[in-house]
Amino acid sequence: MTRQTKRAIFILVFSEFLVCLGISLVIPVMPFIKNELHLTATDMGIMNALFALAQFVASPIIGRLSDKIGRKPVLATGLFLYMVSEVLFALTNQLWVFNISRLVGGVSAAMVVPTAMALASDITTKRQRAKVIGWLSAAFSGGLILGPGIGGILAGISYKTPFWVAGALGLISAIVLIVLLPSDKDVLAASDLEPAADAQEPAHHPMSRAFWTVPIIILFTMILVSSFGLQGFESIYSIYVNEVFHFSLSNIALVLTLNGLISLFLQVALFDTMVQRWGERHVIRFCFAAAAICTIWITQAHTKWEVIVATLVIFSAFDLLRPAITTLLTKASASNQGLINGLNMSLTSVGNIVGPIMSGMLLDMNYHYPYLVVAGFLIVSYLMAFMLRYPGQKPANN
Repeated sequence: MTRQTKRAIFILVFSEFLVCLGISLVIPVMPFIKNELHLTATDMGIMNALFALAQFVASPIIGRLSDKIGRKPVLATGLFLYMVSEVLFALTNQLWVFNISRLVGGVSAAMVVPTAMALASDITTKRQRAKVIGWLSAAFSGGLILGPGIGGILAGISYKTPFWVAGALGLISAIVLIVLLPSDKDVLAASDLEPAADAQEPAHHPMSRAFWTVPIIILFTMILVSSFGLQGFESIYSIYVNEVFHFSLSNIALVLTLNGLISLFLQVALFDTMVQRWGERHVIRFCFAAAAICTIWITQAHTKWEVIVATLVIFSAFDLLRPAITTLLTKASASNQGLINGLNMSLTSVGNIVGPIMSGMLLDMNYHYPYLVVAGFLIVSYLMAFMLRYPGQKPANN
């Protein structure tokens, strides 16, 4: 990997971390905004849903656009929009402006996250790709994990401070990217990649039959199920363990902190080794199986330690699933990286919207229903994983 390629990847990792940090900065200040401005829980729910909705709508469109005009201009625009979103949130006390800010933030995330993945796929070999996507996934998870803590600390000054700081970082990041990240052609030239056989394939339209191959359909279905399962599990977790197993706030904080540390370690230090040794398909199968078994285990557990161990396994499995599926997706079509990563992000957004709503409704019926339904989807995905094959290969028997 050349020095210029390493620099480009560092900029991509930092940009992805920054945007995901901004996504979660709002979490600890929500109660302050709600109480100070006398907003309802519905107002706050809509505010959060608008971010995922904008991301869902914009991701495939922007992904396709980045395939045509290049990654760098899309990334730079996304970081500037990220700055605009954060500054708008800091400036206003009007609900409608908050909503616009979150819509702009959703578009900025749609421009940065999948485009960074697409550019990383463009400039790495298939052997290097698992490691780099592991880094990007760690940046994605790290931003979401650290955001609430950083937001809470900065909110000690003022509940608007996190957004001013995030806006300033967004501006700095955009300037750094424009100045230091070479153009797409220069990055590709510096990467010294040998032309792959599939690099000459035409860029298929997303509605064409040629694009929607069986592996791509299966992988996108798994992206939807994994994001749906994670949000379905995570969104009600604190309520579930508090009311069923009497977890205190300190117990919940301990589990989430341990999960954050384990997640970053797995994605940065072990993911590439696991893929090189076992392959993405085996990692995907193992993670779906482990997540399904431990989700069922939680509904049958009798002690807090059982719940904590099962929880950490489930979160770790989800944290490995996303980069493993994404790595396989990037190998499925060399000429549609922006589109593939855009659709990836859109389906993740659908899961982020539907998962919490479904789990909340099922929780009102019975405490265990949400997790049993999530486990059912995970088992189906585990079985689907046996249909996976690499591009150009016949279905595997292993």
